Amino acid sequence: MRDERVEKLARLLVEYSTEVKPGDFVYIRADEVATPWAKAVAREAVKAGGHVEVVLTSDEISEVILKESTTEQLQQGNLINETLLERADVWLTAWGSRNVKYATNIDPEKVKNSSIGAKKWRKFYSERTGDGSLRWCGTQFPAMGDAQEAGMSLEEYEDFVYGAGLLDKDDPVAEWRKISEEQERWISYLNTKRTIRIVSGETDVTAEVAGRKWVNCDGKANFPDGEIFTSPIEDGVNGHVHFEIPLIYAGKEIEGIRVKVEKGRVVEASAEKGEALLSTILDTDEGARTFGELAIGTNYGIKNSTKNILFDEKIGGTFHMAIGDSFPEAGGKNRSVIHWDMIGELRKEGKIYADGELFHENGHFIPEVLEKFEEQMKK
Repeated sequence: MRDERVEKLARLLVEYSTEVKPGDFVYIRADEVATPWAKAVAREAVKAGGHVEVVLTSDEISEVILKESTTEQLQQGNLINETLLERADVWLTAWGSRNVKYATNIDPEKVKNSSIGAKKWRKFYSERTGDGSLRWCGTQFPAMGDAQEAGMSLEEYEDFVYGAGLLDKDDPVAEWRKISEEQERWISYLNTKRTIRIVSGETDVTAEVAGRKWVNCDGKANFPDGEIFTSPIEDGVNGHVHFEIPLIYAGKEIEGIRVKVEKGRVVEASAEKGEALLSTILDTDEGARTFGELAIGTNYGIKNSTKNILFDEKIGGTFHMAIGDSFPEAGGKNRSVIHWDMIGELRKEGKIYADGELFHENGHFIPEVLEKFEEQMKK
């Protein structure tokens, strides 16, 4: 029996997020557990006139490859991704797992070498999404492994995933267009600013953003969405940051991250759990210690961590910063095979300042600041 919400999601991804049109080459990739999603998306993409190619992956096979491969083999890359991402017009991805812990006991160096092997396809992805020649959208398929990680039954997790995407609404596209319009107003405000300062608990960090563009995450690049972000000036981030939200990297948990940043680079880092893996990630390549993203979460339908970055980075009332690869569309210039988001709290006495003006407090934007700005812009 088809889940109507999967069908709604497929239509939204094809018609709204990536706007598939006749003649588009559409690359669909997902774990085999997400086959119902891949089938629904392929159906909608074909109906829209796209030429569809589908690749189904497997956690079990990925585990074998990571465990048994040599360094040289892991660094050779992914020929399928490299070939298809060089040519595709649209790339649609779904994450979902029967076992999110499949890589828990794998040597962090093997995970690192696998990331190095992804360098070529990540370059295609970064450049082509940056110049608009590749329309990409990633989403979550609610699978048992992810539900268990989130501490929910599968039915509860399905409701959470589809609710966060507003797929329980009669017209999800209309709802996301409203969100897009509201976020665009704040982007207009932030695009006039030179510095952003975040103060919350142990965090006090300043990022230079002059000349960089803020990007509206409104369901076009990943789904569910709900954030606004930019790529800070590469040597313009300074301060201390405490990332309280637990994270998963390659199936392994990292918690309680604290970093010291000087001239854009992480010079000190610790974690209450997973510190060895954190060090390995930071040493992946030259660009891995530089921040490539600064963002504010705006999806208030997501309230708690599920240890899934797709949702956790969008939690309304949080901020996140990603080490590694930056976004060309935002003006970012840092390159790395890593792009890893770390999330901090704002909901308890958190403050964000733009050029010294407080515009976000206790996890919420301050409407009066935006109204004042828009009135000034009319003059």
